[in-house]
Amino acid sequence: MKNKILTTLNLLQNMGLRYVSYRVKYEFLKRSGLLKKRFPTSPPYQQYISIEQWKSQKVNFFFDDSEEIKVKRVIDKDLKAKVNDIKEGKFLLFNSKITQLGLKYDWVTNPDSQHKYNRNKHWTEIADYSKEAGDIKYVWEKSRFSYLYDIIRNDFHLGEDSSKFVFDEIESWIEANPINCGPNYRCSQEMSLRVLNWLFALHYYKNSPTLTAAIFDKIQFVIYWHLHHIYNNIDFSRIAVRNNHAITETLTLYLSGILLPTLPGAKIWKEKGKKWFEEEIEYQIYEDGTFLQYSMNYHRIVIQLLTWGIVLSEKNGEKFNNTVYDRAEKSVKFLRTAMIEESGWLPNYGANDGALFFGLSNTHYRDYRPQIQALASALGIDTGIKEMYEDKHWYGIDKKNQNDWHPANGEHSFVLGGYYIIREDDTLTFIKCGSYKDRPSQADNLHIDIWYNGKNVLIDAGSYKYNTDAETIRYFSGTRSHNTVMLGNFDQMLKGGRFIWYFWSQSLKASISSGTVNYRFEGEVSAFKHVANGITHRRTIVKIKGKPEWQITDFIANKPRSVITNQLWHIPLMHTNNVLLSSTDHNKIKLEAKITNGWYSSLYGLKESASEVVFSTEGKEINTVIRLI
Repeated sequence: MKNKILTTLNLLQNMGLRYVSYRVKYEFLKRSGLLKKRFPTSPPYQQYISIEQWKSQKVNFFFDDSEEIKVKRVIDKDLKAKVNDIKEGKFLLFNSKITQLGLKYDWVTNPDSQHKYNRNKHWTEIADYSKEAGDIKYVWEKSRFSYLYDIIRNDFHLGEDSSKFVFDEIESWIEANPINCGPNYRCSQEMSLRVLNWLFALHYYKNSPTLTAAIFDKIQFVIYWHLHHIYNNIDFSRIAVRNNHAITETLTLYLSGILLPTLPGAKIWKEKGKKWFEEEIEYQIYEDGTFLQYSMNYHRIVIQLLTWGIVLSEKNGEKFNNTVYDRAEKSVKFLRTAMIEESGWLPNYGANDGALFFGLSNTHYRDYRPQIQALASALGIDTGIKEMYEDKHWYGIDKKNQNDWHPANGEHSFVLGGYYIIREDDTLTFIKCGSYKDRPSQADNLHIDIWYNGKNVLIDAGSYKYNTDAETIRYFSGTRSHNTVMLGNFDQMLKGGRFIWYFWSQSLKASISSGTVNYRFEGEVSAFKHVANGITHRRTIVKIKGKPEWQITDFIANKPRSVITNQLWHIPLMHTNNVLLSSTDHNKIKLEAKITNGWYSSLYGLKESASEVVFSTEGKEINTVIRLI
């Protein structure tokens, strides 16, 4: 009972009274059935806008027709093969694994667990997570319709028209998903993405003969009820979730108000959506350009949404407030600074659910260059990315670059997000040392990520799945899968349910500097509060300039004597012979490495073995030298 009281009080302290009181109210409304009444099922059909009215609207999309898209047409065999797979019912889920869904997929069966949701059950009665159903994201993935970009791009390059297939897919979804029922109405962000992706397809195939009045009527009706749902449930994302979901949903309301101005409610969606979007960007993107979800992939989601918002608002004679442009620019600069030049990859840091909403270039999922370049171009910035990607042209960005900027070699600090980066020609050192004012997703303070000659040799294990067995979830989100220190088998923070951590680790100090022969990082965090009071972890990192060599010292203050200090290192199997580790305790006595099997998930839903090297001592200090060959 005492522990329950302590964790409840800690949750209230961490999340705030507004969050807790809203969650209590929301659960009451849901369980009482009052929430259900706000979202009707089987509303009578209504034509809110005809196809003729839609085509004659005086609004601007990224392009008016395909001839305006300034992309060089090429035959891309990989893209063509991918589209052929899609047309045969094979889908690349989470940008990681091709799965045979079939040509008659029912849209409500989880291809991972084979659980079939009840399509007629009201969305308020559908559980996000259950052992029987498995990870609901597997159902949501195809229903986002992000795969339409592959079809559209392939059509553009080959001069083909797959609009019948596209509209058949949309009609199939509409028939299989009664309004406000089933798993695909469970999440407003998923609904927002569906609206944006359907609108993109509608505009691209605007003049295709297969876009009939009958098809358009079905789509406009469902789009209206999607937007009605998003607007009437927006407080959940803005208060209870408050992350990229809220940014997606508020932007969708605003853009729908621009692109579908005659829909009932469009004026208020546009007005409130813009106001809320500006508020979310100011709150969620810190002043140094880092993002409150402490996740590279989720930050990329935000820069894609910023690109949509900035480009479409300006094409329709509007602008956001100055803060939006400032945070957009700083986001570009942060992500670009953490980017590996050779591949465009970033550290596999933070929660990574495989999301890439708007795939407008045929590049690897982990390659951030197309998205960084597109937003930078919309802002008039050249970030020194040499390759030219399709994304910016699909967005119709024709601004001339006004500023040239790219990250210099040397040390970089992003204090508000808690990131410290050392860039050199052949190495990138990425360090996390942060204070959380917003919910952390992983227990990873003082993690270090090391890249050498474009290869990630000391890795962050990733996320794997959000809904699997408790032991696996704890491994990937916990301290054990990071290059930092554990006490015994304890994480830095106490794991709660789903995405909750108690007793947040906090930075006490952090600095990075450069001398004549090395870079030096010093950081200290409070941690392991559920183990004992007053425990701190101090880490010093010395990076030898121009050499792939690091000296790491970890010191744990106020550690209980009975608890072992474990220093953890994670190496991909392909690089185990390239990483030399030697370690001593505070008495300079050599510590023997214990090598065990760890896990690595570069892509959501996939995991592979990795080498986990552990140095242990009963003392408080471990000194390790890392050399790469």
